[in-house]
Amino acid sequence: MITTASLFVCALSVLTCGKAFYLPGLAPVNYCSKTGEDNANTCKNEIPLYVNRLNTEESVIPFEYHHFDFCTTDETQSPVENLGQVVFGERIRPSPYKLNFMENVDCATVCTKTYKGSNPDSLKKLNLLKMGMALYYQHHWILDNMPVTWCYLVDKEKTYCSTGFPMGCQVRRDLDTCTPIVATNQAPVGAYFLFNHVDIEITYHSGAEEEWGVGFGENGGRIISAKIKPASIRHANPDKLDCNTRTPLEIPNMLTGDETFSITYSYRVTFHRNNTIKWSSRWDYILESMPHTNIQWFSILNSLVIVLFLSGMVAMILLRTLHKDIARYNQMECGEDAQEEFGWKLVHGDVFRPPRRGMLLAVFLGSGAQVFGMTLVTLAFACLGFLSPANRGALMTCALVAWVLLGAAAGYVSARIYKSFGGRRWKSNILLTSMVCPGVVFSLFFIMNLVLWGKGSSAAIPFSTLLALLALWFGVSVPLTFIGAYFGFRKRILDHPVRTNQIPRQIPEQSLYTQAVPGVVMGGVLPFGCIFIQLFFILNSLWSSQMYYMFGFLFLVFVILVITCSETTILLCYFHLCAEDYHWWWRAFLSSGSTAGYLFVYCCHYFVTKLNIEDAASTFLYFGYTFIMVFLFFLLTGTIGFMACFWFVRKIYSVVKVD
Repeated sequence: MITTASLFVCALSVLTCGKAFYLPGLAPVNYCSKTGEDNANTCKNEIPLYVNRLNTEESVIPFEYHHFDFCTTDETQSPVENLGQVVFGERIRPSPYKLNFMENVDCATVCTKTYKGSNPDSLKKLNLLKMGMALYYQHHWILDNMPVTWCYLVDKEKTYCSTGFPMGCQVRRDLDTCTPIVATNQAPVGAYFLFNHVDIEITYHSGAEEEWGVGFGENGGRIISAKIKPASIRHANPDKLDCNTRTPLEIPNMLTGDETFSITYSYRVTFHRNNTIKWSSRWDYILESMPHTNIQWFSILNSLVIVLFLSGMVAMILLRTLHKDIARYNQMECGEDAQEEFGWKLVHGDVFRPPRRGMLLAVFLGSGAQVFGMTLVTLAFACLGFLSPANRGALMTCALVAWVLLGAAAGYVSARIYKSFGGRRWKSNILLTSMVCPGVVFSLFFIMNLVLWGKGSSAAIPFSTLLALLALWFGVSVPLTFIGAYFGFRKRILDHPVRTNQIPRQIPEQSLYTQAVPGVVMGGVLPFGCIFIQLFFILNSLWSSQMYYMFGFLFLVFVILVITCSETTILLCYFHLCAEDYHWWWRAFLSSGSTAGYLFVYCCHYFVTKLNIEDAASTFLYFGYTFIMVFLFFLLTGTIGFMACFWFVRKIYSVVKVD
């Protein structure tokens, strides 16, 4: 399922040193013209152009290319998709466009589609095209494993290169999306214009023999970019095309009786040679057109300021206040006249009392450790360049495989924690750890998949893939969870530094800031403040078809998130223990886990302000996927905070003398 043969590094190097590179042994494709067919074993003449799904920011539901009545070809030669691509809804198919290296095409016909007013099927297909244009659905084409880009000016100064281009447009009063391409001065409001013509401009680099190991001279090269300019052209005579005319093709509002309407799809191909840009740097123009680097640095600096502030607070507590507490407590024990205990030492006999619903807490912690390991492994591979944008679906595939294999970690952590609570229902613990959290995620995913099935979307997972996911869960993850729990229960029980009294101590009345709810609410503010800028780019990559490639920044933010969750939870735990409130188990988990609540609020804000989704199905799907993300983030941050607090509590009570 994992196509590691196509992995190469491109995006990470842009972040680190400004120059891209690829892994040794993963050579690019060399192309040559027909006059250079002597090198047929080392170069190719035909350039395959693939089409991917169509999506839009105004709907969460993508569709396959052939869902709309475009020109198609034999799809039996479609490339094999990995697990991540299938889950993400990518459907890559061969296109009917014929391209040969260094062969310019002036004006060629792809096909002609005819619609009749008396044919209900024709009317349905025509209405489907209108729906796609009204919702601004975009094509995503792939050439030489690169996205075919549509470059246009932004704010009359900077060029932005989008990895998709619209299938057409509808004239609107509030947002006239047709103006950049179609002259709509006299077009009526509500008119539809289909982009049935594309100008494809392919730029290639022709290298020397000593550079590539094989020389083609003027007859060969490597593709470094493929740019497209869509246009709407009414071809009066399909047999005599004129691709220079700019009379737009307007789709009629309706066809009646024996009326017919024809759409002729055409294209033009132009090759340009450019030896100043090398193949290893061909992604730069796409990534550099995204004006986000300065904001990313601002995000890092913002997060670092928060971490430095928290670190100073924790250092002050640990090095001054806590050190004085321990010295005073130990001095009291050595004195002749014993004084009454106070502060956090007063609850030493109850601080390790097992919490209520300890089984559920242990299950959450096991699954949280699994999510933490999955995130760490995925980010590590991404930072090394293995999960670059060129390797489609690799990010999701890596995350799924890491999740499955880390079932052993989930079972081990859950068993160790549950045993430390004095739990004896080990069978229930193992079953719940392997079923509850994965079951919640899979159930939500399955329900949303049913909605996508009903809509005929390309994002609907085939039944065979669902069976494969279930096989990974029950055939790999569950057995590994059992193995991890087996070793966890065989370990000795965690010895706490102080004994637990038989009778629980009464907790005094708490002030407002030491109560449970305010503490939990405050616990998620600072961790969310470290990540909210980065969240904008992640959500853009998920819902706005933008590439996310700055995994180095993301890894730094993840490290800062771990530090912030740990320090925030430790601070709140210390304040609660000083207030003689020893119920810290669940509070430690929920304090940092409440960051997920702020994440959900931010996702709602993004939905309202950045997306134009109106239909109920897309809204349901958006919030369904959001809930999965928030739930996993809740497990991740909650586990980080709990583990830090667990270490802190054990540490401070191990260095103080207790009778």
